[in-house]
Amino acid sequence: MFDIGFTELMVIALVGLIVIGPERMPKVARTVGHLLGRLQRYVGDVKADIKREMQIEELKKLQSEMSAQVHDMESQVNEQMKATEASLNQSILPSADTTSATADSAIADTPAPAETAISPPTDRPPPAA
Repeated sequence: MFDIGFTELMVIALVGLIVIGPERMPKVARTVGHLLGRLQRYVGDVKADIKREMQIEELKKLQSEMSAQVHDMESQVNEQMKATEASLNQSILPSADTTSATADSAIADTPAPAETAISPPTDRPPPAA
């Protein structure tokens, strides 16, 4: 964070001892230590928040890229399905015309089946009214 060497710390401690005095120096040192600890925790929290936000942005970007790829793949599959369906329909239609013509003539040549009456089973008694 700060580039403070040992000699600079000794100079600061000596000036603090002279200005504050030996009686209040331990209390001030504890207070400064607590404040520095809070500062370090705050800086750590800010770094963690920034890192988390960066990860969220990366995930959102990845999600949008994947969504675009899925959309492209879906459109390609749909186009391929339509092309395959069209080619199958084209290959079936010419043979279907000749098949339907022969099927129509075969149906016209066969006699219609006679209607048969369905009788109720005899082993059951008739329903009571």
